[in-house]
Amino acid sequence: MTPDQYVQEKAAASGSSFYYAFLFLPRQRRAAITAFYAFCREVDDVVDEVNEPSVAQAKLAWWQDEVARAFAGEPQHPALRALMPVAAEFGIEERQLQAVIEGCRMDLQQTRYPDFPTLESYCHLVAGVVGEVAARIFGQQDPGTTAYAHRLGLAFQLTNIIRDVGEDAMRGRIYLPVSELQQFEVQAHEITKRQYSDRFSALMRFQAERAHRLYDEALALLPAADRRSQKPGLMMASIYRTLLREIEADDFHVLHQRISLTPIRKLWLAWKVQALGRM
Repeated sequence: MTPDQYVQEKAAASGSSFYYAFLFLPRQRRAAITAFYAFCREVDDVVDEVNEPSVAQAKLAWWQDEVARAFAGEPQHPALRALMPVAAEFGIEERQLQAVIEGCRMDLQQTRYPDFPTLESYCHLVAGVVGEVAARIFGQQDPGTTAYAHRLGLAFQLTNIIRDVGEDAMRGRIYLPVSELQQFEVQAHEITKRQYSDRFSALMRFQAERAHRLYDEALALLPAADRRSQKPGLMMASIYRTLLREIEADDFHVLHQRISLTPIRKLWLAWKVQALGRM
């Protein structure tokens, strides 16, 4: 299996909403974003799939070394062997890949976040920087697009957090800020025991409203000169925001299930942005 085949299978197997936006890109850009996404999945899987923290730490340390090797011209892993030939063309930097690894390391060291600014710092590493790299691959021309990418990445990550509250709690992690749990008088054990209440619904509405504000802020930050090139990000925004609305419509019943959109609906939402320019 070639490195390009490896990253293609990794991206397709994930079932992520991101994959549907990649389908509409020109070949070279699609190859670059697919390789980058595969790298992100590999690193994220260390946290989600390795049960022993010391082993996960060792694997992340290996990835840090592998990124350094890759930018020195000696990549070993197929994801980086696929990514490095296009890294310079799309302005992908070592610091960005190392930031993603550092964000995943936070998952091993921290299972609670005292307040939103602390959570936002984590989200910047695992999502904002990812948006920054993606914007460059998509064809960013205006420097102002980076601020849009960071804001949109934060909105995506908060949507993921809302969707995955139940799953994350089963892994011993609660990303909802402790200060906001206290504000709405929701106890951590209620989440781990999957106990719904009016207080929990109010807490989740608060999270969703903030995510919606971030989507609006991100779209307002996107420079007109880059609206065409950044269509893949707008496709993902359409898919993720539709998912958020589905979760709201289901009254935030996220503790016992993972609410998702069907593949055909994701493809339809992506196509509407590509063909009609509508979200």
